[in-house]
Amino acid sequence: MEQTELFEVRRIVHNALEEDIQSGDVTTDSIIPVAATAKAEIYAKDSGVIAGIEVADIVFRTLDNDVKFNPEKNDGDRVQIGDLIATVEGKYRALLTGERTALNFLQRMSGIATQTSGYCKLLKGTKTKLLDTRKTVPGLRSLDKYAVKCGGGTNHRTGLFDMVMIKDNHIKVAGGIIPAIKAVKEKHGEMYRIEVECTNIDEVNQALEGKADVIMLDNMSDEMMTEAVRIIDNRAVTEASGNITQTRLQQIAQTGVNYISSGALTHSVKALDISMKIK
Repeated sequence: MEQTELFEVRRIVHNALEEDIQSGDVTTDSIIPVAATAKAEIYAKDSGVIAGIEVADIVFRTLDNDVKFNPEKNDGDRVQIGDLIATVEGKYRALLTGERTALNFLQRMSGIATQTSGYCKLLKGTKTKLLDTRKTVPGLRSLDKYAVKCGGGTNHRTGLFDMVMIKDNHIKVAGGIIPAIKAVKEKHGEMYRIEVECTNIDEVNQALEGKADVIMLDNMSDEMMTEAVRIIDNRAVTEASGNITQTRLQQIAQTGVNYISSGALTHSVKALDISMKIK
């Protein structure tokens, strides 16, 4: 992770621990002596792609900076059932108090990475790349998007601030695609890339006339997408979106689109089963 990402991770971890611990871990603090130390193993109970190693490390070291977190796997590595992911050594209390929070991050992020990897595998051999969306858990977007990268996917815009995305409601208020693009360019010039959501060929032609940088082909049939890609003819980047399932990925890629975006990578993820045991 980059330094800017780590700063954000520390903030997220702090909030997660504050939420879980609040006035104290009443169970652990009652049973475990202050000076007691222990060693734990974190291991996979399912096969998949790991993400969140550094996040788990930060969880434990936030509780006790002397904890030694020793990863056996790196983010992006594939694991099988029973594989050792990391060992953790330090104060017994820190290990038990941080266990659930660390595993929550690891399980969710690894689930996202695993699902993303599965989607990317289906696109292997094509020129189409997989994008994520803003359909992330509020407050956890940076982790969700990092996990997508660990699985081989590509990040779309981070938020509302770093790219223009003109959608149906914007178009309705502006009075059309061309007026909407014009309004953005009048306010921001060429500062931001402009993407326009299109649902039919007429809208695609309007987006081209307005000189959109990216044209989203939203909920189109494969036949309509193929026609849209032909018309666009590399004058804009193309992105297929809406009703994206694993069974349709290869068909959609065959239309020639540059990207396929899927909210399911982050909004409908199944956590990877990961456990921690004190040795």
